Amino acid sequence: MDFETWWLVFVPILFALGWVAARVDFRQMMSETRTLPDSYFKGLNFLLNEEPDRAIDAFVEVAKLDPETTELHFALGSLFRRRGEMERAIRVHQSLLSRADLPVADRENAQFQIAQDFLKAGMLDRAEAAFEAVRETRFAIPAMRALIRIYESEHDWPRAIEAVRRLRALVDEPVPQLVHYQCEQAEGALQGKQPDFERAAKALDEADNAIRKLGTGQGMYASQARVAGLRARVARMQGQNEQERAYLVSILSSAPEYVGLYATELLDSYRKLGRGEEGVAMLRSHYQQHPSLDIFNVLFRVLREQEGHLQAWAFARDALRAHPSLLGLDKMLEVELQDQGQSKEGAEGAEAVGVDQIIAGADLSLLRSLIHRHTQRLDRYSCSSCGFEARHFYWQCPGCNSWETYAPRRLEELK
Repeated sequence: MDFETWWLVFVPILFALGWVAARVDFRQMMSETRTLPDSYFKGLNFLLNEEPDRAIDAFVEVAKLDPETTELHFALGSLFRRRGEMERAIRVHQSLLSRADLPVADRENAQFQIAQDFLKAGMLDRAEAAFEAVRETRFAIPAMRALIRIYESEHDWPRAIEAVRRLRALVDEPVPQLVHYQCEQAEGALQGKQPDFERAAKALDEADNAIRKLGTGQGMYASQARVAGLRARVARMQGQNEQERAYLVSILSSAPEYVGLYATELLDSYRKLGRGEEGVAMLRSHYQQHPSLDIFNVLFRVLREQEGHLQAWAFARDALRAHPSLLGLDKMLEVELQDQGQSKEGAEGAEAVGVDQIIAGADLSLLRSLIHRHTQRLDRYSCSSCGFEARHFYWQCPGCNSWETYAPRRLEELK
């Protein structure tokens, strides 16, 4: 198409229109700027100067002068919550909810924000009601996750399980702690003077179903160990010794690292069936492949009881050479001193001579006291999430409430 020179007439016209539009936008921006309170600019200045406390005070003043600043209210509420000023955060969000002209989307957001305020403030009943109020909104998924945490902290396992099911209806994601909710229900059924074995068995069946849905992974091994241990406990309480043994033996293959937690029960189950030596041999074989301080302690104690000092100390020497452990030596000396104290009034026989031959002239009490002072801090389990240390193994960390964060090994074994 040929270019027409008369089109050039439009060039200055377009330029003039652009200039006019720019001037109009600039004047509008200046007009809006002049309407902003001075406190707004003071707050920005304080933020730039890294003075957050004074900035917050300035923005609070802006919110008082102009109640229509919805976004500023949300920002202030979040700031107060992060700083731990829960009363101020709650007041900010309550002021939003009290407005009749608040849009639906902002009302839902305010309801969700105040629910988080209540949760962080420890007002669980009010937090639960607030999260329930947004179940049918765009905040449904985070609200369900928060409700699960609330039911966990209250140990309300049936409602926690129901909340997990509602969450799974909203989003397809695994919830590993569901297995432990079922296990907690089973443990609750076994407590008291009249255990409810039927309810415990049903809960453990549900736990097995949850494990199958999780698939493979390290968490699956921990869950399998706990379920098998609880099934063994049910069998023991019902006097079903062979079933108890079978459940405990299954842990050796399904969750070998967790065998140490059940080593004593495993040997006791073999003894009840008159197969104590077989149980010791099996546990010694497992120790060779999966050494554990718990298994070492159990084996040393039972070998000393059944086969005497020489066999027990021979096992201990070989084990500690392969896997040096101050904790292992400490526990070994503790057993030795206990047995010496019990047999002190008895006749001095071959057994006493055996110990003297192993460590002639040694003061076991002094040796143990020196070692024990250094091993106390190592004789603990540690949470991999928050670092909380405990003398006992927990499936749920008492510090951060995370599940399966305790390795079935003490601190010395993890180094």
